[in-house]
Amino acid sequence: MIPRLDTAPQLSAPYLAFLDALKAAGFRGDIETRYSERLSVATDNSVYQLLPQALVLPKDHEDVLLLARVAKGHPQVQFSARGGGTGTNGQSLNTGLVVDMSRHMRTILEFNAEEGWVRVQAGVIKDQLNDFLRPHGFFFAPDLSTSNRATVGGMVSTDASGQGSLVYGKTSDHVLGLRAVLVDGEELETRALPLAELERLPGRAGQLHRDIAKRLKDKRAQILETFPRLNRFLTGYDLEHVYDEALEHFDLGRLICGAEGSLAFVTEAKLHVNRIEPFKTLINIKYDSFEKALRNAPFLVAAKATSVETVDSKVLSLAREDIIWHQVKDLISEVPGHDMQGLNIVEFNDVDEAAQKAKVQSLCQRLDEALGGESGIIGYQLTSDLGAINRIYAMRKKSVGLLGNTKGSAKPQPFAEDTAVPPQNLADFILEFRALLDAKGLHYGMFGHVDAGVLHVRPALDLCDPQQELLLREISDQVVALVAKYGGLMWGEHGKGFRSEYAPTFFGELWDELRWVKSQFDPDNRMNPGKICTPLEGEHRLVSVDGPKRGALDRQIPVQVRDSFSGAMSCNGNGLCFNYDATSPMCPSYRVTGDRRHSPKGRAGLVREWLRLLAESGVNPDALEAGNRKLPFFNRLRNSLGSEYDFSREVKEAMDGCLACKACSSQCPIKVDVPSFRARFMNLYHQRYLRPLKDHLVANVELSSPLMARWPKLVNALLGQNWFQGLLKKTVGMVDSPLLSAPTLKDQLAGHDALDWDLASLASHPQKDKLVLVVQDPFTSFYDAKVVADLVRLIEKLGFVPKLLPFKPNGKPEHVKGFLARFNKTAQAAADFLNPLHALGLPLVGVDPSLVLCYRDEYRKALGDKRGDFQVLLAQEWLAKLPEEAFAALRQDSATAGRANAGSATLFAHCTEKTAEPTSEKAWQQIFDKAGLSLSVASVGCCGMAGTYGHEAEHQETSKALYELSWRGAVAKADTVLATGYSCRCQVGRMEGQKPLHPVQWLLEMS
Repeated sequence: MIPRLDTAPQLSAPYLAFLDALKAAGFRGDIETRYSERLSVATDNSVYQLLPQALVLPKDHEDVLLLARVAKGHPQVQFSARGGGTGTNGQSLNTGLVVDMSRHMRTILEFNAEEGWVRVQAGVIKDQLNDFLRPHGFFFAPDLSTSNRATVGGMVSTDASGQGSLVYGKTSDHVLGLRAVLVDGEELETRALPLAELERLPGRAGQLHRDIAKRLKDKRAQILETFPRLNRFLTGYDLEHVYDEALEHFDLGRLICGAEGSLAFVTEAKLHVNRIEPFKTLINIKYDSFEKALRNAPFLVAAKATSVETVDSKVLSLAREDIIWHQVKDLISEVPGHDMQGLNIVEFNDVDEAAQKAKVQSLCQRLDEALGGESGIIGYQLTSDLGAINRIYAMRKKSVGLLGNTKGSAKPQPFAEDTAVPPQNLADFILEFRALLDAKGLHYGMFGHVDAGVLHVRPALDLCDPQQELLLREISDQVVALVAKYGGLMWGEHGKGFRSEYAPTFFGELWDELRWVKSQFDPDNRMNPGKICTPLEGEHRLVSVDGPKRGALDRQIPVQVRDSFSGAMSCNGNGLCFNYDATSPMCPSYRVTGDRRHSPKGRAGLVREWLRLLAESGVNPDALEAGNRKLPFFNRLRNSLGSEYDFSREVKEAMDGCLACKACSSQCPIKVDVPSFRARFMNLYHQRYLRPLKDHLVANVELSSPLMARWPKLVNALLGQNWFQGLLKKTVGMVDSPLLSAPTLKDQLAGHDALDWDLASLASHPQKDKLVLVVQDPFTSFYDAKVVADLVRLIEKLGFVPKLLPFKPNGKPEHVKGFLARFNKTAQAAADFLNPLHALGLPLVGVDPSLVLCYRDEYRKALGDKRGDFQVLLAQEWLAKLPEEAFAALRQDSATAGRANAGSATLFAHCTEKTAEPTSEKAWQQIFDKAGLSLSVASVGCCGMAGTYGHEAEHQETSKALYELSWRGAVAKADTVLATGYSCRCQVGRMEGQKPLHPVQWLLEMS
């Protein structure tokens, strides 16, 4: 039996006192102190893990100002500002108080197109900002691989750059001004100021400007002598660019950019924005050697390219196994007779079409001359289509996550992966870097910005192994020496964080100047202490690469349990699940709540800690599952009614919010499959606690629906009563219960040959090659029966012989609610029924994507070899296999009836379907084309229903908010809405008052 886990770390007295004072002072943001909430910000995209005392999420600048002013009376409290949590070096991790700007501070405050600037709050996401700017013809230039979740505040704090930095520079090159708050509660506004104007600045901010300007002006010659001339110049405390000699301007903001929150809280930024260059071309150049791809980069830069990005064979191989490959394989197709070992992605931009064409043609001519030669070029492809270009960059941006999906316990780790050397030294530097790693027998992947001399190298280490953790330190030390040898910097774009201990090596005699700057801003070392540098006075220490790591905690979990729960353990924190895009299917629960616990990363982190605490208690969850021993009913009732602390309850809360849409299992680059480990957690959790009535109702829907369908009118009459719906909501927690189909499916097909069959007759059927077996599911067959009936009629119209299989429970509802023992039995019974039918060589076709795909995924995981070989096809998978002539009857009838151009239909695909089977939408379009009809595809995320999720009272508001997020507007624009998922059709019906058709029905109706 699962024990009560009651050992959550408590907040210390100074932090409790500060938070009480903050509330009393009128702080309007969120304050989170629960263990699960603190764990959600204990990690980022690095190898480190630090549990903070608490988390505060301010509403705006005034909230941050209030926080700092209250902090004056609580000198023991330390702070770390946090944005998107995408840092690869633990920059925002802290054991004090995390100040998270990402949840609320997402307002774009002001835009001036004439002057080319925008003013935003710190929590605005990079892609959000560019979506706002695009219609005005502008964009914010620094292009990060994490642009769909990285915040402007985080970009400022790490001085982020990325693709195209050769032309567009770093974030600091675009910062016109900052609004910030000092730890002593003083406000600070920065911009480029003439030196003479500094004398007129009032108060503490004025004195800070004057003191630092004088000091750094006096040290100017030494500063210029110390730092290498690199495109990726010094990150943080930028002593060089704070002063512009040509203009005699001083900009204190250049020190704050890249300071990782160690100087001030950045709350707002005024940013320079560029005009969009309308002409864009991408040339994807393929190589037979990664070394040759690197050595060829300067030649490409010299061709006046905007950017040159590179990807090695390891990343390409992983991309081929990911959902992303379906979107890019035609743009970087294989070269017959050659093994593609490297790829350079070259981009050209221009405002002048003729100039753009000239640059592209010139390079292509030179590439043609180089094909097959010593350059290693084996082919290239061009595209000027913006959608295609975006798909290529989506693959490149996914490189970080893809590397995390390598097989085995050793995973590529970020710790020495953004070194910057002069581009002409890059190939030689990388060859030595590779030799260093090869000598240690390590695997690694590489990708990056060869035009700027920055290549991301991630050695694969198993940090659960203490010896390999020591190897991280050894490699880090050796890379520092190697970077210095080639005249570079250890950190080209990802900041210092826990690598701050190496800063003195690169700053030399100027190290104390950094410490002096820190002393002026934060003399007591309260702002992200230990990062970048420490104040001159006091006994303060820098953080180290030896800092606390996730692996040290994970290794406390037995190996067999880690392997068993690999879906949770494999999460590397890349945070793609924090995707800002409302049209992305990835993790709807996070998108609508903004709560990081309600994300795949958050849920994976909670389950890992839950497993660690179980191991600490001497409990093996695998053994508990096998025994499946529940506490007696009254013990579970007492536990459920009790108020004792149990960390399992916090995990359960996060799991309850999951829609089980399974988008994470394919959208996440490392396939963190939350519904799978969620079901296992629920199964174990309810050995100790009672299940709510709604769980039993949902899990039994495949038993109750056939029974209720015997008297559909009577049941519907009861469901239609307001008092009964109120009773359901109050006692069971269900709302908007759907009505049964009346007439039933059996009545709609009364007298049809589809109902008349047995196994023997199928085997000897005279038209066996025309037989198609329709597999029922509980939702469509009993609540949307016309869809199944119309599928039968469509199959018949296409010249085939449909046979409707008797309804057999699928088990998906049981799995969603964690009734795993029951699910396994249901799955085995269904497999035993379907395998003999499959053995006849007859196609099995289902309607609802979620349940059809359950046969492929959950069945394989639960049954293994006992599942058998049966395959149930989605409707479009079967239809897409038919030759064009099979649709002749549909085209003819459509033309005769004058319906061929009867308005356009728009497909709204089920999120599970389009992520698990990424070609499904295209397949529907091809089918419609064969039928002489047009079909467009709506770019939407989750509708918010997700099976019965939207019918559960506790999720009703979240469900409706998700619909508003991306479906409402898209549905309003569509002439005819077609939806493949039963739950999606229910949601549209609930929200719009009219239930849409299934694509099968539209095909039938238009013919």
